[in-house]
Amino acid sequence: MLSVLPEKMAPYGALIDDICGRFPHLDKNEWLGDAAAQMRENMSEDEMLQTFIQAAVEKTSVEEPDWQFVASHLLAHYLYKKAAENRNYDADRKYGDLYVLIHTLTEKGLYGKYLLQHYSKSEIDELGAYLIPERDYLFNYIGLKVLSDRYIVRDYDGKVMELPQERFMIIAMHLAQKEEDRLGWAKKFYDVLSKLEMTVATPTLSNAGKPLHQLSSCFIDTVDDSLWSIYNTNSATAQVSKHGGGVGIYLGKVRSKGSKIRGHKGASGGVIPWIRNYNNTAVAVDQLGVRRGAFAIYLDVWHADILDFLNLKTNNGDDRLKAHDIFPGVCIPDIFMKRVKERGMWYLFDPHEVREVMGYSIEDYWGEEFERRYLECVNHPELNKTEIPAIEIMKRMMVSAFETGTPFMFFRDTVNRANPNKHKGMIYSSNLCTEICQNMSPTELISEELEDGVIVTRQKPGDFVVCNLSSINLGRVKTMDDIERVVSVQMRMLDNVIDLNMYPVKQAEVTNKKYRAVGLGTSGYHQYLAERKIAWESEEHVEEADRLFEELAYQAIRASMEIAKEKGAYPLFAGSEWESGEYFEQRGYTSERWQRLKEDVKKYGLRNAWVFAVAPTGSTSLIAGSTAGIDPVYAKFFVEEKRGAVIPQTAPNLSPETTWYYKEAHLIDQHWSIRAAGKRQRHIDQSQSFNLYITPNTTAREFLDLYLAAWENGLKTIYYIRNQSLEVEECVSCSS
Repeated sequence: MLSVLPEKMAPYGALIDDICGRFPHLDKNEWLGDAAAQMRENMSEDEMLQTFIQAAVEKTSVEEPDWQFVASHLLAHYLYKKAAENRNYDADRKYGDLYVLIHTLTEKGLYGKYLLQHYSKSEIDELGAYLIPERDYLFNYIGLKVLSDRYIVRDYDGKVMELPQERFMIIAMHLAQKEEDRLGWAKKFYDVLSKLEMTVATPTLSNAGKPLHQLSSCFIDTVDDSLWSIYNTNSATAQVSKHGGGVGIYLGKVRSKGSKIRGHKGASGGVIPWIRNYNNTAVAVDQLGVRRGAFAIYLDVWHADILDFLNLKTNNGDDRLKAHDIFPGVCIPDIFMKRVKERGMWYLFDPHEVREVMGYSIEDYWGEEFERRYLECVNHPELNKTEIPAIEIMKRMMVSAFETGTPFMFFRDTVNRANPNKHKGMIYSSNLCTEICQNMSPTELISEELEDGVIVTRQKPGDFVVCNLSSINLGRVKTMDDIERVVSVQMRMLDNVIDLNMYPVKQAEVTNKKYRAVGLGTSGYHQYLAERKIAWESEEHVEEADRLFEELAYQAIRASMEIAKEKGAYPLFAGSEWESGEYFEQRGYTSERWQRLKEDVKKYGLRNAWVFAVAPTGSTSLIAGSTAGIDPVYAKFFVEEKRGAVIPQTAPNLSPETTWYYKEAHLIDQHWSIRAAGKRQRHIDQSQSFNLYITPNTTAREFLDLYLAAWENGLKTIYYIRNQSLEVEECVSCSS
């Protein structure tokens, strides 16, 4: 068949035979015929190779999913060829000299100087010899394409310099550089990355090894009710967004529309103008032109501006009150859900007036104490309030969610009850992907003075939350021993991110080193179930969710304890529920091994204040060839659009055996998803990016029942409402 192709394609004959030999069940001649039909005169070798790749991509189907791997292996060859040309080595070697690469890219300013400062030539040569090029064949086509398009290092002209295994090794070297046995740990880090057993967060994948090595995914700030705080948050989050971080902002302390300013009644414009300001920052401070910044803003359901807030993204109403690029989230106490359920009344307040009249801020409380103070406000005769049926506010949320996929939901009492570090603060809201739940507080201005012609500003840093994320790929983890092995390595990598990070703002560094919080998550959850022949809508699924996530929690806590033995506990460990053992008692961890671990944690401490958070993993699960996060598959066969390319894709390891267990998201009874999420949540000290899938046929009553069921099953947060007729914007920052 090759004889019909141009003569200069002959060098590709051996390559094609080699690749097709790995997939003998596929029809090589039919594929070559399809490719030949697309050939034209005077094509370059590169154009011909791209034609072969595209022909293989187009043959990918439910019946023959392995064509995506044929395309991937051809793309790998293309990358080898380009790297060899650009780095001047023999393409037959596939990979060039790692030390030469690091030296060259450091000189060009594409790698940070610290790699050569921490590793000698002989050490780098040893790590270069440890690379395994064959692991490139684990990628499917879209995985390798996303990695090569977005993450491997290219020079300033866009030429390929770095190859996939080198990207993994550079990440490993970055995260191991301050270990005593840095070569040993670099190899362990490389192994779990290159085997696709885990993925690091998108900023780590992109920025490790580079001069501007911002490795964290999301940052959360708390805004105080002052002009300085509002603009300080704007400045800080602009810096975060510039370096690729997603942003969460809690705005519940800011006074509402019509509130007093310096005693003048009706002077405040409320939160909406400030949200529009943050919206403009998100759009203006893009991330090297790759994408706009992404900001989630949270407001309490009792805040007097909540009704305008719920219309931020909808298509109806005054466009001067809109912020279409913001992702709104609502903070909901238990008493509100009770009022919705019983069709009771709800009351809205101005937080500034509450502080003025009552002498406290009700947003600073949770649980029974919040309920007591909220009712105290309701019954106070001098406090202005708006009365509205609770169900009417819930309807507004549902209308917005049906139309826009948001607001996100944050069940504040559930979150704070489960907080193991409530001795040092409280949690007001979550992040851009609703999986982070850590102590928060606003940064305060202490003074601003002129000293020797220099303006010196002194600030008291608040708890400016940083999330450091990584996900174990359940699609490649086969046994509980695998989980133990991967999680122990993964937790060390995550902990090292904290010390080897470049922080866009100082208060983030203070908070991150004080709590040393990390978020171990998962991808490949639906693949894990399908390969074990566990139906999504089954009691077996609910039981497996409980068993699996208990194991993950155990291994994450144990690994953090082991690191604490070696390097010390996080500074605020004393007085935590980790130390007291209450964390374990609340969750009913009574088995012998849990009791031993509880005693070990009490004795040695815990390295990280929070350890477990399940992020969405949109782009990184594509790279790893697994299903995203904890989501069911959207479809068994679908088409991804990446940079204008249309790429057919199938569910991972789709086969006659697994196809029955890949029930598609919008066909699933969501109550099964909620029950499984409730079982998982017991073991997750933070939260999970949990989506609800609805269709245009979902009734309002059914929709409401899903929200109530989520709250009653102990979920901490709800991410998107994914309406079948609606596309929502994926969070890239938190992908891990």
